[in-house]
Amino acid sequence: MNIKLVQGDIVNIAADTIVVSMVEGAELTGAAAAVDKACQGLISNVVAQGEFKAKLNETIVLYPQGLQAKKLVVVGLGEAAKLTIEKIRQIAGSAIKTASKGKAGTVATVVHGAGVSSFEVEALAEALAEGTVLALYRYEDLKAKKTESSLSEVLVVEQAGCKQCSIESGIKKGEILAQATNLARTLVNAPGNHMTPTHMAETALRIAQETGLKCTILERADMEVHGMGALLGVAQGSVQPPKLIVLRYEGNPGGETLAIVGKGLTFDSGGISLKPGEGMWLMKDDMAGGAAVLGAMQAIGYLKPKSNVLGIVVASENMPAGGALKPGDVVRAMNGKTIEIISTDAEGRLILADGVAYAVAQGANKVVDVATLTGACGVALGQFYSAIVANDEELVAQIKAAAAISGERFWQMPGDDDYKELITSPVADLKNSGGRMGGVMTGGLFIGEFVGNTPWAHLDIAPTAYTETEKPYQPKGATGVATRTLVALACK
Repeated sequence: MNIKLVQGDIVNIAADTIVVSMVEGAELTGAAAAVDKACQGLISNVVAQGEFKAKLNETIVLYPQGLQAKKLVVVGLGEAAKLTIEKIRQIAGSAIKTASKGKAGTVATVVHGAGVSSFEVEALAEALAEGTVLALYRYEDLKAKKTESSLSEVLVVEQAGCKQCSIESGIKKGEILAQATNLARTLVNAPGNHMTPTHMAETALRIAQETGLKCTILERADMEVHGMGALLGVAQGSVQPPKLIVLRYEGNPGGETLAIVGKGLTFDSGGISLKPGEGMWLMKDDMAGGAAVLGAMQAIGYLKPKSNVLGIVVASENMPAGGALKPGDVVRAMNGKTIEIISTDAEGRLILADGVAYAVAQGANKVVDVATLTGACGVALGQFYSAIVANDEELVAQIKAAAAISGERFWQMPGDDDYKELITSPVADLKNSGGRMGGVMTGGLFIGEFVGNTPWAHLDIAPTAYTETEKPYQPKGATGVATRTLVALACK
């Protein structure tokens, strides 16, 4: 599906479907008013009859006369005073899902919110493209019979010539961000036998080839040289070889480097501390943090910000086998710290320990790790927020600012030293589990023990990486959460 900017009047555009938007409780203005006039008051009539109130994400399908289009979709903006860029994404998603039904090869749309909000038209066009591409995503790679869609082109229509460059720039960026998120979704949605550590490494190599990033893959022998005993310990129960994937972008030679480190547990059985069978199928999503990093690095490679970014994915499986790590074992991480294994199902923090230590050794000045780390995060925050645990308030503020741009939601959790006492061990420097109480904090702070004094933040996306509820631009399944926030952080 292609998104293309067209200069002209949407009333005269030849398309199968046209989309206009209107504010709740207000008179028709702009393109909606022009379309209404051209089709003899069709929109105003349904509004007068109470059949359409223009509430946020509400849509109605009309069949007009007086237009070249066969179908007209009107989408509600809700209250003008409450419009946000995130709501524009949602509106775009709701509109395109309605407009693309049936025989709609070409859909023409206005830039939603232009003229009724204070946002720059470039930001609105970016949100329009993001919401459109994200809403149309489906994971059907392994289905013999795929969903048929006639939609081939979305035309973004704007009359004013002075706005063309800004709208085009916004569309391009929005497509890049949405495609990056969709890449992350696809990696997470793929079953564990199709998305192994090797497959993740192959994806990284493809991204590097397409965008010009530098890519290095550390194999088991390299991990042994670096002393990555925590990662190797988790991997020793699986026949799948672990991979430490490194993508490097240099847009500011000599400047500081941001490292984004993703947990790439391509399947998590819990190891010897075996998870319950019910719901274990979803543990294919335990690499969602790594998927977000790969998606973000793809977008960064295309956007080319003036920054330096080191993308690291620590990829492995966690399986129960004769050679698997056992509760009570002690492993030594790359930075020399020893770890007592209390639960082999607390494996994500183990592989990330070596991942963040490697990032620091590679010269990272700031480290952000992202992981589906704890079920406790969902208990604490529900499915609407991801958690932050950090050692640096300035970095937390930067992440929150980035999340405000992406429309994703994060909540900072406490990081007091009291929680660290829960992960002290009588036989090693640390233990990998502090028990059920305070699990979000102890899991995050455990990872923080391997960054030294480097500014660091941990993003726990366990409750937000996968959804069973369809939303305006989010189908059921993997969400690709954190991908766009990481890009915004790198582009600040």
